[in-house]
Amino acid sequence: MNARDTRRSLRRAALALASALLMAATACLGPADGPRAAEERPAAPMPTPSDAWRLVLSDDFDGTELDSRTWTTCYDWNKDGCTNSGNDELQWYLPQQVSVGNGELTLTAERRETRGSDDRTYPWTSGMISTGRDDWYAEPRRTFTYGYFEAAIRIPSEQGMFPAFWMMPDSRYTPPEIDIMEFLDTTQEVSFYVHWREPDDDEERQKGTYGPVDFPAEYHVFGLLWEPDKLVWYVDNVERLRVTDTERIPDVPMEVLINLAVGVPKEPPDSVDAARMRVDWVRVWQQR
Repeated sequence: MNARDTRRSLRRAALALASALLMAATACLGPADGPRAAEERPAAPMPTPSDAWRLVLSDDFDGTELDSRTWTTCYDWNKDGCTNSGNDELQWYLPQQVSVGNGELTLTAERRETRGSDDRTYPWTSGMISTGRDDWYAEPRRTFTYGYFEAAIRIPSEQGMFPAFWMMPDSRYTPPEIDIMEFLDTTQEVSFYVHWREPDDDEERQKGTYGPVDFPAEYHVFGLLWEPDKLVWYVDNVERLRVTDTERIPDVPMEVLINLAVGVPKEPPDSVDAARMRVDWVRVWQQR
């Protein structure tokens, strides 16, 4: 059995398990709060979908092109490409850095000067996908309020990369924001965040981490259960962080994004000229 067939078998097994168990596991989730909640009790298995849940997005990237009905290749402020200037990132995102083949999506970052439509020159170009808009004035493709979100992702091993799987409001402005996974200045420890705005308009965030794990060595499944009274993060089907303070939990429609940014918090070393982030599948479940 080759690697592609192995991944497909794993996907089928995971989907079958998901169809049987989510409701029971969700009912068993007890209260806990704070960034150390998951560390202070035995890790719980992830929820997996049952008949009370429906699969509303599923992409196994089995074709040769990105499904443009589900995904765009930029942020909502797309204008012949885009970047996230708020993070001082080094890349300009372009659609040709996104490819589908051999049963996986690949986002490729390359050290190549690129002139952005903002008249700045970026030393890197890279790829991203989003369920959002083609441009500022368009309608988003897909938005979600609550559900279970998961993706099988293999991050690059190169230094200076900033891979992320996250969610932002369809209003185009953050916070709120949910970071299902981020890797900041490390490939061995994954970070989770929820960002919110206080009544006095201050921006706040809560963070959790899990590691050390050699994440670039293979695919890992990153998941998030988002409900009105809780946010629960999972890595490889095991709970790693829970937030139950409802003031911190978003209640607005959000887009799903996966991107390979460059240069946060540090620039790649001179020895790094390219990196690739691979995605085997993405799924979203919601209660009926």
